[in-house]
Amino acid sequence: MALSREQLAMRVAQELQDGYYVNLGIGIPTLVANYVPENMDVMFQSENGLLGMGEFPQESQVDADLINAGKQTVTTVTGASIFDSAESFAMIRGGHVDLTVLGAFEVDNQGNIASYMIPGKLIKGMGGAMDLVAGADNIIVTMTHASKAGVSKLLNTCSLPLTGKGCIKKVLTDLALIEIKDGQFHLLERAPGVSVEEIKALTEGELIANGDIPEMRL
Repeated sequence: MALSREQLAMRVAQELQDGYYVNLGIGIPTLVANYVPENMDVMFQSENGLLGMGEFPQESQVDADLINAGKQTVTTVTGASIFDSAESFAMIRGGHVDLTVLGAFEVDNQGNIASYMIPGKLIKGMGGAMDLVAGADNIIVTMTHASKAGVSKLLNTCSLPLTGKGCIKKVLTDLALIEIKDGQFHLLERAPGVSVEEIKALTEGELIANGDIPEMRL
């Protein structure tokens, strides 16, 4: 079965390490803050000027002035700080973020990412994604493996306007965890109950699956 949004966030949370500073993009990535392993100290950064973002609030905790980059209300953890966008982007551009988690429309086997617009559709703006992919070395993209029509989003060449070039090394979809290297997609893990053949059928770019590919542990 394909992973749910929550299961995607749970799997991404396994990539966290103690002491990490992590930027969470809009959408599925924001859910990662709900699944930090116990006894692990991680500081989540939101590009609108918050370091130390916590879980989504219960109704009694909602503070309308405390939001993430997607305009969702959030909580803060002990030691959190609030600052202006210039300070936030200096942190991003200066390479001070240990892990970035982003959504995407398309990724290709050269590590290119298209994530901010579909021509002809209304967009609010590019947001901070271009800065994030330019300033971070450790990026995980989370997205569905294919569109609702069954069209692959893991391509030989992105068809949509690019957010960044050659910057993506790892992609987690609702079907698989994939590494990008040497112009190829390399299958690392598969969603529980999903076969390698099913993943290959929905991957346009060349997909390498060496040996027995393990199922994800969630």
